Amino acid sequence: MKTQDFVALEKKYLAPNYNPLDVVIESGEGVWVTDVEGKRYMDFLAAYSALNQGYCHPRIKKAMLEQVEKVTLTSRAFRNDKLPLLAEKLCNLLGYEMMLPMNSGAEAVETALKAARKWGYIHKKIPEGKANLIAMSNNFHGRTITIYRDGFGPFTDGFTVIPYGDTAALEKAITPNTVAVLMEPIQGEAGIIIPPEGTLKKVREICDRNHILMIADEIQSGLGRTGRMLACEWENVKPDMVCLGKALSGGFYPVSAVVGSAEVMSVFKPGEHGSTFGGNPMAAAVALAALEVLIEEKLVERAEELGRVAMDKLASLASNPLVKEVRGRGLWIGIELKPEAGGARKYCMKLMEKGVLAKDTHHHTIRLAPPLVISREDLLLGLDKVLEVLNP
Repeated sequence: MKTQDFVALEKKYLAPNYNPLDVVIESGEGVWVTDVEGKRYMDFLAAYSALNQGYCHPRIKKAMLEQVEKVTLTSRAFRNDKLPLLAEKLCNLLGYEMMLPMNSGAEAVETALKAARKWGYIHKKIPEGKANLIAMSNNFHGRTITIYRDGFGPFTDGFTVIPYGDTAALEKAITPNTVAVLMEPIQGEAGIIIPPEGTLKKVREICDRNHILMIADEIQSGLGRTGRMLACEWENVKPDMVCLGKALSGGFYPVSAVVGSAEVMSVFKPGEHGSTFGGNPMAAAVALAALEVLIEEKLVERAEELGRVAMDKLASLASNPLVKEVRGRGLWIGIELKPEAGGARKYCMKLMEKGVLAKDTHHHTIRLAPPLVISREDLLLGLDKVLEVLNP
């Protein structure tokens, strides 16, 4: 079958909840993928950071295949021999006391929201049903009915939305019933938006002063993408809870988690939250290997080093009449175009023709997030293609 045959099948049988580029990937290794017609591409998206360790990393694949031969699912009705090891490793790595495993990033966010509300009722003695959380505009926390608000009302009560990074608005929005602030330390889907320096520290200080929780959604920004294990580390800030996903899977198997203090994570009683597949031995084995690869191959340090290389390479875009701004932290870069450029998608399509896969977001921004295993040579090659399409 040819590319157009697969595209036709998708359009006929799949709900149109995505608008993918018309490339049909058949295989992948490292930062390179091959389509059904044998053409190779360099991936500059990394499955929204789920593939920080690259496609089909041999060490993670080995862990997964070994676990397949043993047991894949037990449910949390029984214990398994992999989940406690993952919990210990993740908590020790990030400096937290407890974790709760789930499957997707959206589930991790829902877990944190439930934990924050329950914590408010237990520890702040907020009247039942009155807990309020503060979120920030253009944050991306998944697409559940609680979070995604464009045309899917009625909406879940109990949220106040303020402008991203506006600490004055945060202080003003806090009430006696506020339990938590939920934010991305760097906004991913919004176009790699980095808040003003000192914002995270200020949010932490406000939360401490008002006895409310700070929840960081690090599903995309965490586990090395920005050149730190967690993006909050850029300001030496430790949230009360951190939502993780994406790269925790190594790109092999859905796995997410929330880590936090024992005070917060212990609010759950048996039966109040869970998942049949959350914490299964397959997911735990994969996540253990994924973390080991990040650490032992020094991918976090690599992201910081190559991020500087990338920003230096793209510095010439400052004089490009089509480019409004280039933003980046580690190997996570957003090239925001001016409206007269006509949108970012057409440039992503041109990149695809040149053998580089990237994705537009918020209409005007090209985001670049290659797997952290990328070589300096491949990174520069891909960035040359970016400059070619923006400087015709």
